[in-house]
Amino acid sequence: MKKILSLAVVLALCGLCAAQSEPKKDEPKTITQVLDSGVKIIESEFIPAAEAMPEDKYGFAPTGGEFKGVRTFAQQVKHVAAVNYMVAAAIMSEKPPLELGGENGPDSIKSKADIVKFAKDSFAYAHKAVATITSENATGEVNSPFGNGKSTRAGLATVFAWHGFDHYGQMVEYLRMNGIVPPASRN
Repeated sequence: MKKILSLAVVLALCGLCAAQSEPKKDEPKTITQVLDSGVKIIESEFIPAAEAMPEDKYGFAPTGGEFKGVRTFAQQVKHVAAVNYMVAAAIMSEKPPLELGGENGPDSIKSKADIVKFAKDSFAYAHKAVATITSENATGEVNSPFGNGKSTRAGLATVFAWHGFDHYGQMVEYLRMNGIVPPASRN
């Protein structure tokens, strides 16, 4: 009887060891990972596009056709960065960490290096905000940065991608109008 019991224990331990050595199935992604992937995708295309335009062309805006009053390339980059800050701050229910209007706002940023840094910093802040979103608080309402209404954290986190890609598309056209192939289109 002891031999059978000993054999059963050994077999059980072997089974346990074998089960532990089997590769675990991929765990499902968290809401944070899903939303952050949207930020990573736009960032990986937007920043290289911002870096690709020469500084002397940062003031470029199309003029032929119906382009009266459109943003310059620099303004496109700064606009996306400013909205990133606004949205991220709303997700975290805090005040943006910089002044977005007035003398010290995005309009005061002039050099390409400073504009690109502003954009990079805004994406870092977006990642920080998305990292605070959990399955428990994703659909909780926060104050919208776009008026007096309310938005969910998850809904606001989607703004980084769709808003960024809207302006990225315009930046691609500006690059091509200046004879520059956007980095994402190279190879």
